[in-house]
Amino acid sequence: MQPVPITQAQAQVQVNSFIRSVYNWMAIGLGITGIISYYIISNQQLMFYLRKNFMLVLGLLIIELVLVFSIARKIQKMQASTATGLFLLYSALNGITLSVILYHYTLQSIASTFFVCAATFAVCSVFGMVTKRDLTGLGQFMFMGLIGIIIATVVNIFIGSHGLQMIISYLGVFIFIGLTAYDTQKLKNMAMTQPDGLGAGVIRKGAILGALTLYLDFINMFIFLLHIMGVSRD
Repeated sequence: MQPVPITQAQAQVQVNSFIRSVYNWMAIGLGITGIISYYIISNQQLMFYLRKNFMLVLGLLIIELVLVFSIARKIQKMQASTATGLFLLYSALNGITLSVILYHYTLQSIASTFFVCAATFAVCSVFGMVTKRDLTGLGQFMFMGLIGIIIATVVNIFIGSHGLQMIISYLGVFIFIGLTAYDTQKLKNMAMTQPDGLGAGVIRKGAILGALTLYLDFINMFIFLLHIMGVSRD
């Protein structure tokens, strides 16, 4: 018996459902990160402990990198529940490490930077969703730029130049603006080309991978904006 082809309206419903799931999981991840960061910043003992234990923070950062690569590279071999759990664990750990950065800024400047970042992210996502232009070339260019600022950041650890840090921050915001639009379009195209009959677990894993991608875009854009807009509490 031949499968009944779905209509364009049904296909659009499937796309919307997938994209909504991606953004819902991204929002959950950001919420976990924000709650944990706020709790740690508000707890002087925890904050003091983290600031005095650099190796612990470094270890957590390494674990975060392992989680990101594990989800990105091995998600097809995972159960959907495992992928979801790893994403939520990453969001929690990132809340801990991010608190060390946020501690140096006033809560008011953190809040204002977050809203600026959220608005910028939303505009970029909408653009990536509605544009007819293929953003593949833009994404490749921005990825090369990302490698460049990673190298520059490592170099600046030893140089300690405030001017170079500001240049890196402005370039970082620009790069993640482009990557947000590109990644959104990529997710939209992935949703439109999904074959019929995919199991709920496969769809969930795709949504988790998409949520992780956009989560990373948002967090990195926020950190670079904070370097530019943030007001030091010192």
